[in-house]
Amino acid sequence: MIIKDVISLIEDFAPTKYAEDFDNVGLLVGDSNLEVTGALITLDTLEATVDEAISKNCNLIISFHPIIFSGLKKLTGRNYVERTVLKAIKHDIAIYAIHTALDNQHKGVNDMIAEKLGLVNRKILIPRTDSIKKLTTFVPVDNAENVRSALFKAGAGSIGNYDHCSFNITGKGSFKGNEDSNPVKGERGKVHFEDETQIGITYPAHLESKILNSLFEAHPYEEVAYEVISLENKNQHLGMGMIGELPEQIEEKEFLKQLKSTFRTGCVRHSKLLKKPLKKVAVLGGSGAFAIDNAKAAGADIYISADFKYHDFYKAEEKLVLADIGHYESEQFTKNLLYSFLSKKISSFALILADTNTNPIHYL
Repeated sequence: MIIKDVISLIEDFAPTKYAEDFDNVGLLVGDSNLEVTGALITLDTLEATVDEAISKNCNLIISFHPIIFSGLKKLTGRNYVERTVLKAIKHDIAIYAIHTALDNQHKGVNDMIAEKLGLVNRKILIPRTDSIKKLTTFVPVDNAENVRSALFKAGAGSIGNYDHCSFNITGKGSFKGNEDSNPVKGERGKVHFEDETQIGITYPAHLESKILNSLFEAHPYEEVAYEVISLENKNQHLGMGMIGELPEQIEEKEFLKQLKSTFRTGCVRHSKLLKKPLKKVAVLGGSGAFAIDNAKAAGADIYISADFKYHDFYKAEEKLVLADIGHYESEQFTKNLLYSFLSKKISSFALILADTNTNPIHYL
């Protein structure tokens, strides 16, 4: 396989279109047309990570965090970012970062945290509102089934646990072709009325090019009549964070002890305990202070994330417990998630979990 083949698999799982606007995801370093000798899967890409890739004959690093976050104006090796990029380039090692594209994926970072905690009845904490589009097109009745099938095959018409979803109305369309037209139905220069099916179908925004190409290929008309609108519907299978329930209620201190053990963290910083059992748990990997109000609104008994500042803990307002388990600790199982997904798709070269510990924080 070449690098772009691997990237295609990753982006089928976590499309980069759904990464946050501030992020820098995708292929950051390297040539996507190189044949892959091996892929090292890591949370962060540092010089030590590149050294590990070299020692293990991997010319592709699949990283959760991007080593290049803001623009590089120079490459002189003056800091750890530049040194890492220079070393990767020198040894023909490509670096791909997935970051918030995987954060927003339903079976991504936060689902992995929820899995480690044994949460049931899981759902997205902050569903996205910019990821669903609707296509409306008009097709001769006799051709409607063929067009619908092509759209379904391209990925349109999936809503949660259902697929092949569409709404169809039969009506009468009219048109008149000019002297340059070549109408499939009717005659040039004459008004024609045709029994048509109006097909309405939703699709994920990242598939738009594929959906429209399928429409144009399957539609019989010379000029395809269609409309595309962006919906404000919340996408219940895409977004930040996750909320679920513990199988049984548990006392606060006991749960915090389990949390510390499960995520192998040096400490758990938390807000005031409320002396009531915990049942509903919200989680968000990485820096999650921005979602405290969402966790409260969702009725969480405890919200687990990282990088809370001093004043963030006041926002608990004795409505829930805030627990900071550390940035690295909250995302540490992400590389296992990527390894598990890719190992089911790839067998032609080595997939290796990085041994390098990239956590910059240490506990005494």
